[in-house]
Amino acid sequence: MPERARAFWIAEPGRGEIRSVDLPEPGPDEARVRTLRSGISRGTESLVFLGRVPASQASVMRCPFQEGDFPGPVKYGYASVGRVEAGPAPWVGRRVFCLYPHQDAYVVALSALTEVPDEVPDARAVLAANMETAVNGLWDAALRLGDRIAVVGAGVVGCLVAALAARVPGTQVELIDPDIRRAALAARLGCQFALPGQARGDADLVIHASGHPDGLATSLALAGFEATVLEMSWYGERSVAAPLGEAFHSRRLTLRSSQVGAVATAQRARWTHRRRLALALSLLADPLFDHLLGAQSEFAALPQTLSRLASRPDGELCHVVTYS
Repeated sequence: MPERARAFWIAEPGRGEIRSVDLPEPGPDEARVRTLRSGISRGTESLVFLGRVPASQASVMRCPFQEGDFPGPVKYGYASVGRVEAGPAPWVGRRVFCLYPHQDAYVVALSALTEVPDEVPDARAVLAANMETAVNGLWDAALRLGDRIAVVGAGVVGCLVAALAARVPGTQVELIDPDIRRAALAARLGCQFALPGQARGDADLVIHASGHPDGLATSLALAGFEATVLEMSWYGERSVAAPLGEAFHSRRLTLRSSQVGAVATAQRARWTHRRRLALALSLLADPLFDHLLGAQSEFAALPQTLSRLASRPDGELCHVVTYS
């Protein structure tokens, strides 16, 4: 009898279900992984769950092991942490991260797996994909020693960006969000905090990660003369009006996009996706990042959990899915 597994599918926009799937035997360069934890990338996965991926971006937004097509049925996700239970002997027993959807076991090529460092717990390791996005964004941003940096949007990616930027000598990082509850988190991350209307402005670098058009307007308003505004938000099918009047031209601002699908230009000649992901996992050795983890729930409840997260934002950051 073939090995059986359970996978989460979006059957149609707004409705998920658990399906049973057959697993093949691992080939000589493959492994079977038993999932320990997975993370919900709330912004992107909410858009996918609600069927809001634009047709023009359907191919770009495919995740590595996606099955089906948008808007559904589709199997989607990219933050899985598990243990190798079958495959080449040197790999058996290792904890690994894989850009795989929510599924309790799966077979993949060894090249798709990145070993999780011993000092990184299972739950914290699910942040690897978001950390990789933050690393790539900071490479795109080309921040400098002593920069005054505004990070708009205190979601998971925004918080990771702010925490990493605050480690650069001499930087002054202000994390900006309309939720005052993020103030305590900003302090733990080594940043100052401000509500949108109270941010200091005249920033050398502004990084926008709120996913909301109002956040882009705030970002442009905070940028100093000849500063860069790095746009890390993804809006799905929404059309966004960027306020490029007022002082946009007189301050000679640069509005630049960043997306994790390609390694940042400055690093691309030497860095592979695999090397970048290994760096992201190594950075998660710091227990500080546990503050970004939210509640945990069982895999069997994922249809109800994702429906709740997508329809009723409650301030939770990274929700962690556990597997029995």
